[in-house]
Amino acid sequence: MHRRGSRTRIVAATLTAGLVCAAAATVATTAGYAATAGCRVAYTVGTQWAGGFSANVNVTNLGDPITAWTLRWSFAAGQSVTQAWNATVTQSGSAVTAINVSYNGNLATNATASFGFNGSWNNTSNPVPASFTLNGVACTGSTSPTTSPTVRPTTASPTPSTRPTTASPTSTPTTAPPTQPPVRTVRVYWLKPSDVAYDQRWPDGIANVMREAQRYYRQELGKSFTLNSTVVEVVNGDHVKSWYENTPNGSDRYWWAVFNMQQELLRKLSLHAPDSRWINVGEISAEGQGAGGGGGGGWVILCEHDADGAAGVNGPMNRWYGGMVHELGHAFGLPDSSSTDGTPMSASFYDYPNTHFSQAQKDQILNGPYGSFLS
Repeated sequence: MHRRGSRTRIVAATLTAGLVCAAAATVATTAGYAATAGCRVAYTVGTQWAGGFSANVNVTNLGDPITAWTLRWSFAAGQSVTQAWNATVTQSGSAVTAINVSYNGNLATNATASFGFNGSWNNTSNPVPASFTLNGVACTGSTSPTTSPTVRPTTASPTPSTRPTTASPTSTPTTAPPTQPPVRTVRVYWLKPSDVAYDQRWPDGIANVMREAQRYYRQELGKSFTLNSTVVEVVNGDHVKSWYENTPNGSDRYWWAVFNMQQELLRKLSLHAPDSRWINVGEISAEGQGAGGGGGGGWVILCEHDADGAAGVNGPMNRWYGGMVHELGHAFGLPDSSSTDGTPMSASFYDYPNTHFSQAQKDQILNGPYGSFLS
């Protein structure tokens, strides 16, 4: 995995120009359910705003392994699901049904599947559902079954931000596709920590950066990579932002946030590193002291300052276009240049769009492990 280079030092230089992402989680109500009959559900309202809210659901299979699952519950205060990711969710009246998608139906004993959704509410009451069933089995208790859930309401304090913003969270996120995308494409993820508010500018901005990089590769190579109809898959993180930033993952703190993100993506989406099916691009709204990102082996993993840049809140866009072109070059197998040579594999990516691949770099991409992905 190659680190991001800088103007003065191409190899193993750290970019530290990140801004802190505003964590505007206003309500965090968590309910835990356990069932000796075979399931446990954790339903969390992480963000709530006028007329809308975002919820995460973790369902754990406590019984024998299953190859498909259906989770059902009912809303008690007129809530409705407007959009979901990592599950197919339908609603009839107050009754809600969530069915696994192709990549998360297999649940071994004690394995957990996670999905999320945006919903609407009446601005007065948004209670946690009173009960759940998994494949028809009530999730009612584990070691000490009870007839009612234990609800622990908490109020999350907003995290101060150095970035001014007046936009409210949007109630319709870009969502993970209902089935796995076609192979030999580029999959892109925005991992949103559990205490970071959803904001449509982030998936939209990352998608725009990817489209510009796609255009540039076609300009340079005469062919380019394929993006999916849902360009950016929004992944709700299992942890708060500080966990990704401060949980050690290797000896170099530079990589902690992005390695923690990558490992969660590998687990949740059954990905590999490297992965012969897709080139994978992950961005996370977390960073930490001295953190950065990089690319290599069919992967690009970037932290908060790149995600913020893509969203248009961290400087001129050409910086982020050039950075993505550079890291995708690593994903396709290119090394860093040894000098500032006018190519995007050197610090010349800061001069984007006035930077161009050399013929040797073009040949290496086209003949490399992912060259067949280009068309």
